[in-house]
Amino acid sequence: MTDKLIIFDTTLRDGEQSPGASMTKEEKVRIAKALERMRVDVIEAGFPIASIGDFEAVQAVAAAVKDSRICGLARALDADIDRAGEALKPANASRIHTFIATSPIHMKMKLRMEPEQVIENAVKAVKRARQYTDDVEFSPEDAGRSDPQFLCRVLEAVIDAGASTLNIPDTVGYNLPHQFGDLIKMLRNTIPNADKAIFSVHCHNDLGLAVANSLSAVINGARQVECTINGLGERAGNAALEEVVMAVRTRQDVFPCDTNIDTTQIVTASRLVSGITGFAVQPNKAIVGVNAFAHESGIHQDGVLKSRETYEIMRAEDVGWHTNRMVLGKHSGRNAFRTRLQELGIELESEAELNAAFTRFKELADKKHEVFDEDLQALISDTIDVENERIRLVSLKVCSETGETPVASVTLAFDDDEVHIEMSGSGPVDAVYKAIESMVQSHTELQLYSVNNITSGTDAQGEVNVRLEKGGRIVSGQGADTDIVIASAKAYINALNKMLLPAERAHPQV
Repeated sequence: MTDKLIIFDTTLRDGEQSPGASMTKEEKVRIAKALERMRVDVIEAGFPIASIGDFEAVQAVAAAVKDSRICGLARALDADIDRAGEALKPANASRIHTFIATSPIHMKMKLRMEPEQVIENAVKAVKRARQYTDDVEFSPEDAGRSDPQFLCRVLEAVIDAGASTLNIPDTVGYNLPHQFGDLIKMLRNTIPNADKAIFSVHCHNDLGLAVANSLSAVINGARQVECTINGLGERAGNAALEEVVMAVRTRQDVFPCDTNIDTTQIVTASRLVSGITGFAVQPNKAIVGVNAFAHESGIHQDGVLKSRETYEIMRAEDVGWHTNRMVLGKHSGRNAFRTRLQELGIELESEAELNAAFTRFKELADKKHEVFDEDLQALISDTIDVENERIRLVSLKVCSETGETPVASVTLAFDDDEVHIEMSGSGPVDAVYKAIESMVQSHTELQLYSVNNITSGTDAQGEVNVRLEKGGRIVSGQGADTDIVIASAKAYINALNKMLLPAERAHPQV
């Protein structure tokens, strides 16, 4: 029989540690529900001790998700574990994931602990976590640079203490695939009680090897992979869920295991995470990039037309790309709109939200001939974000002509008060941003401004992503419109609204 490979998604925790990828509680719940529809086994919802906001987000995800196990991260500290246990109370199935560093450099420079103290703290943490749940995962942080024999000692002790999953992290992405696979094999063969726990891996992508290292570990006996949608994560990111899942699914001749993932939900989840975080997916990204199943070379096109398998090792439809779709346009009714949202796995909380979204859909349909799935994703994000708006764009007029300095005339609503100003700039977007900043006086620094087309064609919506920084706090904003200047204004205002929210979130590792 084929073994089950457990998929542990940490988009909401490790993925959120990417600078600028911070998510609101509502956004975390939306992503969690998408992961649940994908049949992800374990969802790591956050680091409850990090902030009030993170605690409430984990609690909200635990209450909203019924079919996936919800996990909270905790250092090997009593306060962390107690906080995680409290946040996870609403969950149907819960897990506490506790960790402590085991590499010589981390123990000496960061923890300032002796090896025996590390073992003592690890055992104590696992025992305390067992008071809240019988599903406890333990990670020896920076295992990839730890002494193998010391790792064996630590892991044997935490299994005896009650840990049922042992996660081996390549925290800094240092390992090569053959080394990491050998490490997993050695640990499984050396630790006397290894058969009492599931071995897991969590690989970072600093050398571009996170997926390769994860797959090498699976071949050598790991039966859980920790990963994120689109490979999101701090520094160079984590192993990409979509790549791990499809590699295992496509190469069943090599892997003696498979996942329960509904792969047709992959593209939808990818777009959702990209839209919420503002981290665009590169066109040539495996599985979820827009070019992943595109063929331009005449030789390739000829081969695919004769037999798809000549140049495609998997079907686009199997990961959620649609070759056939219902055309939505200005003549489409509410039922067709609602049905397509349901097919995309988009759930709106109330009839009022549906009405607001349908109104925006009609406005968009008047501007372009056909509304695509990607347009709907952006439209729904815009509709939901309205709830947290203190600043709204009322009107925008830009005059830009050859040889003249562009001028923007902008009216904003601050709560119930409207403010109007005109400003010039080096370009239309620059003029708009200067006008908005002169009214809001946010004193933020624009760190990123990027533009992508959501679909093809001259009537396509443009999606703008911005990243603002103020006093070490980073927020991202997104906006979409068929007019790129309006999309730019929406994105900037979206980020400013997030900056106005209470700064409850701290970086989980601080």
